[in-house]
Amino acid sequence: MSELPKKLTSTTDCKQGVVRGVRFNADGNYCLTCGSDKSVKLWNPHRKILLKTYQGHGYDVLDAVSSFDNSLIASCGTDKIAILWDVATGQSLRKFRGHLAIVNSVAFNEEASVILTGSVDSSTRIWDCRSKSFDPVQVLKDAKDSVTSVKTSDYELLTASADGYVRRYDLRNGQMHMDCVGKPVTCVNFTKDGQCMLASSLDSTLRLLDKDNGELLGEYTGHKNSEFKVESCLNHTDSHIVSGSEDGRICFWDLVEGTMSSTIADAGDGVVHSVTFHPTEACMLSAAQGSFKVWRTEDYESEES
Repeated sequence: MSELPKKLTSTTDCKQGVVRGVRFNADGNYCLTCGSDKSVKLWNPHRKILLKTYQGHGYDVLDAVSSFDNSLIASCGTDKIAILWDVATGQSLRKFRGHLAIVNSVAFNEEASVILTGSVDSSTRIWDCRSKSFDPVQVLKDAKDSVTSVKTSDYELLTASADGYVRRYDLRNGQMHMDCVGKPVTCVNFTKDGQCMLASSLDSTLRLLDKDNGELLGEYTGHKNSEFKVESCLNHTDSHIVSGSEDGRICFWDLVEGTMSSTIADAGDGVVHSVTFHPTEACMLSAAQGSFKVWRTEDYESEES
């Protein structure tokens, strides 16, 4: 199990109140943290260095992502808006208003020409980053409850909703595909090969679905997730599934076997609600309470040692 990052190499107190989420950037050299103090912070997590703080939200920041070229950041939160930031200057370039409730999740398309937002108002909105218009390019109102998670691939949009459905929009031909999970879905991801979808739901179960036909390929249980939004993801090779847990653990499952490979018992004080995996290395970040932790493999030796 040397490919699983279970060795704690650092803990960073973000000084942001409660850290709502932690995200690696596209190349894994930096990360973003979202705080209940209304800020987004950019870090070098490997050296515990704070690089910049972005302030402009009115309430808690719930999600933030960086563009694929690392020049832009998009964030959203309980103030019902999304903000587009210039990474280098720290200035907000645009504020996107129009959602009627908390904005849970934000994502860039591959070119960072548009951002997508999912909200408690049951809508997913698509915003043109280059347009001067204040209106969204498109509003998707298929969900019957809160849109909890939005993700993108090169031509697809994936959304999760508390109505128990995962929805995939094919932007090339304008089609929407809907798969019923049956329980409120709080987090959704594409696998790296783009063939499957991983969904977390409030019945303490992760489900792997075939992207094309919605077939249930696997169920993964053993963690606790019945009350809060707890994120899941895949590791850098798609061999394992990772999830936080409401009992302070991080859990790993073998994707093919479906069995729980291992756990990190004391990964956080309370709910470990956010996990993110390095795109190319066996390195993981987790967030709980006011800090984030860096995890690597047991044989990892830091540059300082």
